[in-house]
Amino acid sequence: MKKFAKMSLVAAVAVAGLTTTSSAKALEDAIKNVDVSGTVVYRYDDTNYDNQKSKDAKYRAGDASNNKYKIALTAKAKVNEDVTAVTRFIVGSNDDAGFASLNTTTQGDSQVDVTLSQVYFSYTGLKNTTINFGKQGLTTPWTVAIDADGNEQTGTGILALTNLGPVTLAAAYFNQTNLGKSGDILNNRDLTKNPSRKDYVDTFGDKDIATVGIMGNIGPVALDAWYLNMQDVLDSYTIGALAKFNVGDVKLSIGARHTYVDLDDELQPGAEKIDNSLTKIELGAKLGIFGANINYGWTDDEGGIGAMDNSAKTNLDGWNLTLNGKRDADFLMLSVDAQVLPSLNVALKYNRLDQDQHTGANTEDLTDEEYYIQTSYQMSKNFGGYIRFGKTEIDRDSNNHGDDNDGTVGRLQVQYSF
Repeated sequence: MKKFAKMSLVAAVAVAGLTTTSSAKALEDAIKNVDVSGTVVYRYDDTNYDNQKSKDAKYRAGDASNNKYKIALTAKAKVNEDVTAVTRFIVGSNDDAGFASLNTTTQGDSQVDVTLSQVYFSYTGLKNTTINFGKQGLTTPWTVAIDADGNEQTGTGILALTNLGPVTLAAAYFNQTNLGKSGDILNNRDLTKNPSRKDYVDTFGDKDIATVGIMGNIGPVALDAWYLNMQDVLDSYTIGALAKFNVGDVKLSIGARHTYVDLDDELQPGAEKIDNSLTKIELGAKLGIFGANINYGWTDDEGGIGAMDNSAKTNLDGWNLTLNGKRDADFLMLSVDAQVLPSLNVALKYNRLDQDQHTGANTEDLTDEEYYIQTSYQMSKNFGGYIRFGKTEIDRDSNNHGDDNDGTVGRLQVQYSF
């Protein structure tokens, strides 16, 4: 009897929030109302660059061999007919809900912490409306709310979505986020014209965020437009379109997006105001077992910030190369693939980043490239992975920006979904 009571207590903790002292019910009934889903990902990254000691650390890519792990579990418990309680637990990084990374050349094996990433209530009592309030993912085009194999942006606040026929309206307000630690821009001190202001840069997470958006469809074309304000940091808007249609036996997709980011004056003290914009066009085609993609993007000659996280919709992201944050740059991504078996796909990818590096009155043309092969295998609907292997070539002038840095890159990833 004691053993059963102890097990029941552990199970009750696992579904905390499903029972209260004023309205208790049998544990088995509570569990019936819980929907659990998640992912388990293992990744091994290995990079070997020619130059580990570039003169400018900002442009250095050193050797690394890392085992990476991330487990994500989302539990949805139906409280009543109108309210659902949602929690998300991460076994991974405590800072940004991404991978826990263990360097095989400098570290031994170690344990990984479990953290509570999201906890919010979802209300659906209004017709065609969903309102989420609490600690949740930042569901915006500039951020990544949920990612099985990457970091996630979260915040505490309220998000409302309302469907009005062919149009969906979105509005959100957050009084706290993890953007001071998660993402690829706001935790980067190079964002400011006054990098010594560590106290200011490290407090982005307490800045309020407000955003509104509209999404809809016109025939085969999906359209969206969003505006976002981050208190004392930035204003931004983004507009995008995506069309999918068939021409004979060929399946085509065409997408385009333009994003503008206006940084607050405090981030540019004593400097002329900089315009940041990132524009991209994406083309895809599939015929039988063969597929091809051509993506092209460019940034403003003053600034190239388009997203808070490189994996967000408002950026064009490769493997080791990305367009986000690159001033006066062009990014070309080419990919061809073949579904050689129902469970096996082989792809060849090439990415090229051309950037005009401005140093005083001088302008230098820099070109970074990466090319790799990727083999993906889907053993079952919920289990699969891929292997990548290729080369990255980083072009930097030795006098100003560090030495050229070429390297071989490899990755193994396995993912289980439930």
